[in-house]
Amino acid sequence: MTLHRFLPAALLAASTTAHAADWLTFAGDNQRTGWARGETKLTRENVKGLKLEWSLKLDNQPRELTSLTTPVIVENQGTPRGFKDLVIVAGSSNTLFAIDADTGKLFWQRKFGEEAKPKREPHWLCPNALNATPVIDKRSRTVYLITSDGRLHTLNFVNGEDTAAPIQFVPEFSKNWSLNLVNGVLYTNIGQGCNGAKSGVYSIDLNDPKRPISYFLSTTTGGAGVWGRAGVAVTSKGVVFAETGDGPYDAAAGKFSDTILALSPKDLKLADYYTPANREWITKKDLDMGNMSAMVFPFKQWELVAGAGKEGVIYLLDATAPGGADHRTPLYRSPLLTNEEVDFAGRGFWGAMSTWEDGKGTRWLLAPAWGPPAPSAAPFPKSYGPTPNGSVMAFHVVVKDGKPALESAWNSRDLNVPEPAIIANGLVFAVSSGENVRQVDSGGRLFASIDRIKNPAGNATLYALDAETGETLYSSEKTMSSFTHFGGTAISNGRVYVTTHDGMLYAFGLGAQQ
Repeated sequence: MTLHRFLPAALLAASTTAHAADWLTFAGDNQRTGWARGETKLTRENVKGLKLEWSLKLDNQPRELTSLTTPVIVENQGTPRGFKDLVIVAGSSNTLFAIDADTGKLFWQRKFGEEAKPKREPHWLCPNALNATPVIDKRSRTVYLITSDGRLHTLNFVNGEDTAAPIQFVPEFSKNWSLNLVNGVLYTNIGQGCNGAKSGVYSIDLNDPKRPISYFLSTTTGGAGVWGRAGVAVTSKGVVFAETGDGPYDAAAGKFSDTILALSPKDLKLADYYTPANREWITKKDLDMGNMSAMVFPFKQWELVAGAGKEGVIYLLDATAPGGADHRTPLYRSPLLTNEEVDFAGRGFWGAMSTWEDGKGTRWLLAPAWGPPAPSAAPFPKSYGPTPNGSVMAFHVVVKDGKPALESAWNSRDLNVPEPAIIANGLVFAVSSGENVRQVDSGGRLFASIDRIKNPAGNATLYALDAETGETLYSSEKTMSSFTHFGGTAISNGRVYVTTHDGMLYAFGLGAQQ
């Protein structure tokens, strides 16, 4: 089935009328590209002068490994205290904060109660916590977030006051991920079976006064979690793409483990899908694809969907027919790029990819690799030493034999399990998380959260890289003392923002702005 019949491209607007410096959703846009197209203050020439402008300890209690979400930012908003750039961050203990970006001072905060009690005790996989990065609609001065009890809250981002009554959106204490807002429809995804919730994608139509909720379950019997931290990606025609994880597979029965799903706008009906030919092996080895979010971008005559997972390969799909006639044929499948060890915990691709286009029209794709490149992979033309702990891998998107393909460009310096990268004005900003991601000890015992918290692999470190060469231009070194878990980076108006597990929000910039 093809997807041309869905919404025309002209109808797909961003979730708000945005200024160049707004960063209103995870990765900056509905397609999850991570590209800050309008950022001009930070350059290759001045980024070496990046410094910590301010940091702020937020009143949030971590729950297991979960702490603060990735920030979202609204620029130049009129308030009773003047025009402000506001940084919005949610916390695991059902808190929401707005911070003045210029001063680093708290603008307002809200604490939310829980209208239910979880049926299960928390652990690192299911922390019973607020987990999803909020989303901002600038036109209506609204920020949306989901608290741990599954309720959707609608607040005025100027003062933090409710503008609508909370509504039950997703199951209580399910683990849901970054919100995406397109044409008044709000999307999130659920994974990992927390509190007994089945995995899938949810939507709520905010245009309808009744606020109807739709959902698509990736399987009706458990498993097949959708837990890419960027949430879902949405194409120019409104089609929703999500990656699923391990679980049962029977397409005829609606069971779609380790598959990239294409869902119709708003009502989330199955429109198409791609399942790798080696899916059975991927599932057997616990090499989830659900740990990654899909990403959408234009290239030549195609709109492409990029996907990956723990296995260590990257797929490029045609958004209008992602798996071909047999649902098993991508436009491109890379060779093994990382995770030769077939390690389910600390290797492969995790989080989300990103993309940008340079001034010459070259399309780039960046992938956060955990662990070293596979020895069998083609060498990168530019590299900066061994990367045993991870790196950002950069590729050119090219046409080969009439189809899109990836061509290795550079591999960054060693990074400890990097977070998804973002791109701005010829720069790549990447965070080495410092997290201890090992799940099992030498005797086969599962680690508890406290084991990993007390024994981090290091501290979170922000790097600025030359986007065309991968050369390191800046490092925050030991500025951030804690690690970050399943985070992301945000950028706005010459500042880069990072959150860490100990409740700290950091703002890196060039100094006072006049």
